[in-house]
Amino acid sequence: MALNNTRGAWPVQQEAAAGAGLQILLLALLGATTGMGPAGWLTGLAFAVTGWAVLSRAVHRSRLSSFGPANRVTLGRAVLVGAVTALVADSFRSAPPAALFVGLTAVALVLDGVDGKVARRTGTASPLGARFDMEVDAFLILVLSVYVSTRLGAWVLLIGGMRYAFVAAARLWPWLTAPLPPSTARKTVAALQGVLLLVAAAGLLPVAVDAGVVAVALALLTWSFGRDVRWLWRRSRTAAGAGPSTAHRPHDARLRDARSGAARLGTSRSRDTRSRDARSRDDRSRDDRSRDDRPHARRGSRPAATAGTAASSSHGTAAGRSASRRMPVAALPSSTIRPETEESAPV
Repeated sequence: MALNNTRGAWPVQQEAAAGAGLQILLLALLGATTGMGPAGWLTGLAFAVTGWAVLSRAVHRSRLSSFGPANRVTLGRAVLVGAVTALVADSFRSAPPAALFVGLTAVALVLDGVDGKVARRTGTASPLGARFDMEVDAFLILVLSVYVSTRLGAWVLLIGGMRYAFVAAARLWPWLTAPLPPSTARKTVAALQGVLLLVAAAGLLPVAVDAGVVAVALALLTWSFGRDVRWLWRRSRTAAGAGPSTAHRPHDARLRDARSGAARLGTSRSRDTRSRDARSRDDRSRDDRSRDDRPHARRGSRPAATAGTAASSSHGTAAGRSASRRMPVAALPSSTIRPETEESAPV
């Protein structure tokens, strides 16, 4: 079984090796066309070897069965970024051809929006692909900021170094490693960094204008990072207030607990609702029985009185009536006295 797994993983490892081979081939083309010096060659080769080693280890740890078309697009971008890195390293000796530099960087930036779409359409999105894409983007921004800083000043390096400073800070404060919610603003700011730095790197505008463009890029990036750090800090305070049992638990475990708690709450609410409905039905049936009993009691008393009246009428016929006539008025019950007007009253 282990042998089968190894054979299945070998083509995926070959993808990283193929990327390193393409990187060396592109460096050879650059050396032949631009006369790239030793600094560019060494930097390009170091990028190729380091990229191959890191990607191979990541692929092995992720246990991917297939590298996927989206990762191939990102690997092509990495090859282009390696070429741009070699040109930037060689720029300390002589400036690279502007058209070549801008062309390679522009293609790498355009492909940044392609790999994500390919991953979604082919259903091959993976955590490795997302991390691979993010690292390539971050390194390209770092390389561009280094190139622009030679013309505008060291403060431009803040753009390229901000993401790596965030990663280093997460080593000290683990709450910075929590997952962030999706944000269109964050994606837009990240895409603008490469575009604005490329505008400044082209050198087509005055230095003051390029400085303003890069300053806008730095301000947007600072705002984006500040907003995310603030959100993560508030989230960590909320988790700390919930207690140590949940503050350091993984996000998935807390999500499962929240879902199970919501399910238990819904079950208890439905149980309470059923009990209230049952009590309401019992109260209504009790009221109905009480209303039914009261009319029956009145109807039950009336036949007895009617029977007594019939018995008395059967025993007292004409004799009873004559006896009642001879009985004094005072001796008659008040209920048998018929009210009479003064005209009909006996004299």
